[in-house]
Amino acid sequence: MQKRIYVIGLLGAGLWGLLSFITMRQESPSPARTPAEELTTFQLEPGLTIQLVAAEPMVQDPVVITFDEDGRLWVVEMRGFMPDMDGTGEEKPVGRISVLEDTNGDGQMDVSKIYLDSLVLPRAIALVPGGALVVENSKLWMTEDRNGDLKADSKTLIDAQYAGSGLPEHSGNGLWRSMDNWYYNAKSRLRYRLANGRWERDSTEFRGQWGISHDDEGRLYYNYNWSQLHADLVPPNYLSRNKNHTPTTGIDVGLTLDRRVYPIRPTPAVNRGYIPGTLDKGGRLQEFTAACSPLVYRGTALPTEYKGNVFVCEPAGNLIKRNRVAEGVISLTAQDPHPGKEFLASTDERFRPVHLASGPDGALYVADMYRGLIQHKAYVTPYLREQTINRGLVMPINRGRIWRIVPENWKPAKAVKLSTASTKELVRQLSNPDGWYRDMAQRLLVERNDKSLQKPLEDLAQKGNSSLGRFHALWTLDGLKLSRSELLLTLLNDPDARIKTTALRLLEPMAKTDPVVRTTLAQRLLTDWEKAPIEQILQMTFTAGTLELTASHRLLAGIVNRYGTTALIRDAAMSSLYNQEFAFLKALLNSPQWQRHEPSKEIFLEMLTTSIARKRNPAELTELLAMLDKESLGWQEKAVLTSLSILGSTTKQPIKLAAAPGILARSNPGIEPARLASLAALFEWPGHTAVKVSTPQKSLLNDEEQKLFVTGRQLYLSTCSGCHGTDGAGLNRFGPPLIGSDWVLGDEKRLALILLHGMEGPVEVAKKVYNVPDILPVMPSHSTMDDNSITAILMYIRNEWGNNAGPIGRRTVGMTRVTSQGRVVPWTAKELNAYMLEAKAGNGK
Repeated sequence: MQKRIYVIGLLGAGLWGLLSFITMRQESPSPARTPAEELTTFQLEPGLTIQLVAAEPMVQDPVVITFDEDGRLWVVEMRGFMPDMDGTGEEKPVGRISVLEDTNGDGQMDVSKIYLDSLVLPRAIALVPGGALVVENSKLWMTEDRNGDLKADSKTLIDAQYAGSGLPEHSGNGLWRSMDNWYYNAKSRLRYRLANGRWERDSTEFRGQWGISHDDEGRLYYNYNWSQLHADLVPPNYLSRNKNHTPTTGIDVGLTLDRRVYPIRPTPAVNRGYIPGTLDKGGRLQEFTAACSPLVYRGTALPTEYKGNVFVCEPAGNLIKRNRVAEGVISLTAQDPHPGKEFLASTDERFRPVHLASGPDGALYVADMYRGLIQHKAYVTPYLREQTINRGLVMPINRGRIWRIVPENWKPAKAVKLSTASTKELVRQLSNPDGWYRDMAQRLLVERNDKSLQKPLEDLAQKGNSSLGRFHALWTLDGLKLSRSELLLTLLNDPDARIKTTALRLLEPMAKTDPVVRTTLAQRLLTDWEKAPIEQILQMTFTAGTLELTASHRLLAGIVNRYGTTALIRDAAMSSLYNQEFAFLKALLNSPQWQRHEPSKEIFLEMLTTSIARKRNPAELTELLAMLDKESLGWQEKAVLTSLSILGSTTKQPIKLAAAPGILARSNPGIEPARLASLAALFEWPGHTAVKVSTPQKSLLNDEEQKLFVTGRQLYLSTCSGCHGTDGAGLNRFGPPLIGSDWVLGDEKRLALILLHGMEGPVEVAKKVYNVPDILPVMPSHSTMDDNSITAILMYIRNEWGNNAGPIGRRTVGMTRVTSQGRVVPWTAKELNAYMLEAKAGNGK
């Protein structure tokens, strides 16, 4: 007992944590159950049932499952994962990929073949022409089955750097074939495509941690162990086109702040169970700690209310959460339709759902790793080690089950083998109401590369009865390189928004190479944009980047003027202005519509200025500085100056100018000396050597911290300025001031807690109490943001507008996120201050 008291005391868990720990230590170990016994432990939403599909020894440690065109189930088995408490021998080649088949149609797999074995921690698979892409030993391989016996005959290295980190919890995975015929990955910046018989690798935005899928629009969904559901609101690689701009919206958007989970059994053996708030008084996990494998359900077996729902695995809580997704104005949100009760939960502690898949029968399939320990050795805490050993959870290993969820009294339709289906039949399947069939038909048609398909696919795209079938037809044509501008231009008149925006996307490469298409497209967009809904406006904003500059700038100016209050539209416009930012800025400064000050316009001018500075063109910057050389600066010039001066604090390589800018060659009483000093640090000219800013504020931050400060400004503008103002002075009826606020300048952990969980009720700032209606009733949580982004915002607000709090520790946000697990509602000022006092007392401070 003395040892246990030491561990808890050391970690500051307090009396409650100690009592909970002792209570959990007295809990009976969780015995390993047979599949039939485990079946009795499930609690599932009414009207549904769960059925066993396969179990050990047929499958062991399944981590990924997928179906081929003939309905066979391919299973990635990570049999080398954590053989014991220390992971001894996990580098041994004992993993395998199996192919399971149900030959008698009773719903259970009865035939198993080993496609590939002797693998080191395999983690991803994609079925491709002639075989499968496989990820093992951190590398991407092309494996081929040359004689059709479901056994790999060759294994060729495609990418030795695929997985990045060698740690299983933080390595690339996924190989998810999306609507645009690219294979995307989680925990990765890479995507792949088969073109002319060769595998191409391309960079893309970083996404998620484990598992990836897409919805009917082709939007990608993923998550992180601490944040259950993220998605891209825009197609891949649009927002990363402008190398001078860092977007803050549109990609990796958290869809829900809801982190609550509702296990139906105590879950003491979670990695951070020693931290107060991680477990409730009954010892049950309170929030996600191992969220993974989000799957958008696009099947037909489950009732219609489940269509488009996203299911998320939580193996640490022995459950699967259901999220209902709602579309907003170019946004997505998600919510648990039944808070307090999960879609699927088990009283078996060894039920470990780690991957989900849709089957050709429309059912929802679950890969259950079935083991006591799922934490990798690199992250096992002393607490979890003791729990796992003392409660007998280390063994047995090499078990595993696959389940399927279907309605009660459900009878599957007769299986269809698509491998032998005619191309005519596959074209018909593009309109199947089940997303699995649509995706598979598109994949097979593209892989067959039959150029005679152009007319039937075009007919479907133009005249099909199914909007989704028409959508897939367009992407199949694109995959076959059969898209024609004549058809796509016609579809710009289509009443279906999905078809119209897809046609715009597919016209872009043609517009880049064909001036006739480019001119025609420009005329159409300039004519149509004012009547278009914002969903189409977003795509038009992206497509503007392919037009001639005059047309592009005219279109973007109109869109930004009307829709610039929307952060995603601003980022989309910036993505279309690569290396054209200065010309566009000048046009806006002279535009009558941009003379009146509006916060969103100020933000956009700062974004343009930041990109201009990052481009580092001396001629453009000389002219820009001359525009600032006025006796009295208006709001536009002040926005430009603010952006340049902030960048001046981080520049290691000053930009060389031919002569001294007028604004810096003489005193400017209307400009703060600190701003001028920072501005001067951005440039060099004959007789002037740039030096680091020596103001007290900036001297507190080192180079890395100053970079975070600059990043924090951009994030602040898109995330916080709508309530607190671009100048931190607060906005009436929205948010209190941040200037001189003790909540900002005080304890950095307390400030991190506010951003992580939100704050409600009255708050006192500079001896003034702010409450509704002077401010909004609640400041929302920002828990879906990653640690680095929150740190950047805190670094910025603590050191801007005269605030002088100095740097925030790089690990502060991450550790605060961990130690405040279980907090799922906003703080009140009283609660937060009491929490901080208790935390300091517990740490002996």
